[in-house]
Amino acid sequence: MADDNETHALRLSILGMRCAGCVGSVETALNNVPGVTAVTVNFADHSALVYGEVAAETLTQAVKDAGYDAAVMIGLEDPAELEANEMRRYRELMQKAAVAGGLGVLLMLAEHFAWLPDFNSSTGAWVWPLLALISAAVLYYSGGHFYQAAIKALTHKQANMDTLIALGTGAAWLYSCVVLDYYSSLPPLAKHAYFEAAVVILAFINLGTGLETRARGKTSGALRSLLGLQPRTAKVIRDGLEVDIPIEHVGLDETVRVRPGEKIPVDGIVLEGRSSVDEAMLTGEAIPVEKTVGSEVAAGTINQMGSFLFKATRIGKDTALAHIINSVRQAQASKPEIARLADQIAAVFVPAVLAIALLTFLVWYSFGPEPSLGYAFVTAMTVLVIACPCALGLATPISVMVAVGRAAQAGILIRNGDALQTAGKLTCVLLDKTGTVTAGKPVVMQVLALSSMDKNTVLQLAASLEAGSEHPLAASILAAAKEHDLALESVSDFTALPGFGVRGVYQNQLLHLGNQALMESAGVQIAEPDVIERLAHAGQTPMLLALGQELIGIIAVADPIKPDSAQAVAKLKALGLHVYMVTGDNVVTAKAIAEQAGITDVYAEVLPSEKADVVKRLQQQGEKVGMVGDGINDAPALAQADVGLAIGVGTDVAIESADVVLLQGSLLKVPEVIGLSKATVNNIKQNLLGAFFYNTLSIPVAAGLFYPLFGILLNPMIAGAAMAMSSLTVVTNANRLRWQKW
Repeated sequence: MADDNETHALRLSILGMRCAGCVGSVETALNNVPGVTAVTVNFADHSALVYGEVAAETLTQAVKDAGYDAAVMIGLEDPAELEANEMRRYRELMQKAAVAGGLGVLLMLAEHFAWLPDFNSSTGAWVWPLLALISAAVLYYSGGHFYQAAIKALTHKQANMDTLIALGTGAAWLYSCVVLDYYSSLPPLAKHAYFEAAVVILAFINLGTGLETRARGKTSGALRSLLGLQPRTAKVIRDGLEVDIPIEHVGLDETVRVRPGEKIPVDGIVLEGRSSVDEAMLTGEAIPVEKTVGSEVAAGTINQMGSFLFKATRIGKDTALAHIINSVRQAQASKPEIARLADQIAAVFVPAVLAIALLTFLVWYSFGPEPSLGYAFVTAMTVLVIACPCALGLATPISVMVAVGRAAQAGILIRNGDALQTAGKLTCVLLDKTGTVTAGKPVVMQVLALSSMDKNTVLQLAASLEAGSEHPLAASILAAAKEHDLALESVSDFTALPGFGVRGVYQNQLLHLGNQALMESAGVQIAEPDVIERLAHAGQTPMLLALGQELIGIIAVADPIKPDSAQAVAKLKALGLHVYMVTGDNVVTAKAIAEQAGITDVYAEVLPSEKADVVKRLQQQGEKVGMVGDGINDAPALAQADVGLAIGVGTDVAIESADVVLLQGSLLKVPEVIGLSKATVNNIKQNLLGAFFYNTLSIPVAAGLFYPLFGILLNPMIAGAAMAMSSLTVVTNANRLRWQKW
């Protein structure tokens, strides 16, 4: 379920994280700050969500003390600035890769074609020290960030990916310098410099990180699109004049003008004019929505035609768009249960690799062929380079980021990672009736004339009587009369009779409209009870109209099922789920609606407080229950369910009791959520399996396990390329979710 602390979340941008081990270090540092209740660090976008009541300066200092850097992220960032920062980082990494790769390729070519002098020659006496200095400068330029981070980690008694890279490449350079200084004392097979290996390893790692940064940036495309919906200025009416002001200066209850083609700057209610508004990025609904006086409009949606004025009702972080962006971020940063295994392994992975590298060195040095020191050094360096757990750390968060972003574009707001994992395991779904299976708005289904009067007259008299009522059924009758252009007659002495209906005086005769009990109390004979029973069995509420002592008509009102409800139920059944409907309505009406939707199992006459008990009973029977409701009277059941799915209406997105909010209100989104969950979990499993397989296979090969049998010994440069490509593979696989159908 949603965390109660979400409203107190502070988002930090974390600089310096390079592997899954860094995630644990940052989480530990933040969790140790007094007042922090929960921390979620997202390696995929290098951010942290911190829950609790703590000063931002205290949190950033804790991160800095742990050897990293942090900055507080406030408000809605500029998407263009975010993209520019990513491109700047990408170009920087590519430049570092190019410099290191350029020197590495030259050195490899020179060695291959024997262009380099011998170590002990007069020319070699100055060429090799010069190469050592040049390679040191390249190591500082292309790998300085690794060495600095490794030193920081060491001062805090920690080890991470930077530690492995710094040890591997630094040891290669230092060993090469030892070869230069003690050339004559070394055995012949140990007289080899590894300057080219050190720089090429850095080239591959920077290249892989750069490509990963570029691919990872695409996973945030949906979030950047949402951020891009927020306009930077608004046109407000002040002192009778229309002025452009920054979006952050718009106040509550201000009058705002929107022209054709403009984005709506804040949430509000239309005061004047009419238009059609494209709400696709907010709700996923492609068809523009008509807006008239009294209609709600949401920030970020696009006015297509017509100019209108509206009153600002929600601004800044309170707008629907801001809520959606915040929920998407929190969901992308949250960790499903499957991620915790990877976190636990990553926490001990780097120390384990250091131990394996040391053991590898000792075994080769003690039992390896000559030059044992050379073999020991090369194999230990290869283990350090190839074992970086980047792919393991990215396996889960990158898939979650893509899935949550893709869902947001489709009008599905996933509020936590556990829901994303659990939805695919559901065995049954409980559907609320009103507003979920049905439209939630009663309409007149048919008008029956039972006397000499025609249907229009029956409807006209009923609407004239109901003109003074505030009952929802009255609104449906008035709407039907307006649709038929019927003028209202004068009715006096209007009286509402709760539980029965209404009455008034029309042309000196009593006019009654209501149920059978009202007719009986008024002494009206009901000549056709079978008609009333038939309407009730069809899920329609019969409203009887009597003039004097004569029953003159019946108006059948019903809350019709949504056009796509039956299709959604069929899809849920095709997925193997058992579908129930739960409602407070009477059994007859409930079964009639359920039959139209294709639902066979119905819980009727259930109070809102009892719906959670229905969920509990199903869970006790071993079912994984998904509850779909409107998030208001269904809140207890939504909270009790394994996955609570709330039907939203585009602007009502802060439904705390639900794990998933369906912004369109369409039940077809429920099977989409389940399909997305299954696709995401499969994608995460593929990533984790690939990462585990890579590390499980690569470390023994790097350590030289197959050398005695097959003569296979891995080159450190190949190890660097393999490590970089493993992370890129995980990111690429996660990005498949952007186009996968579910």
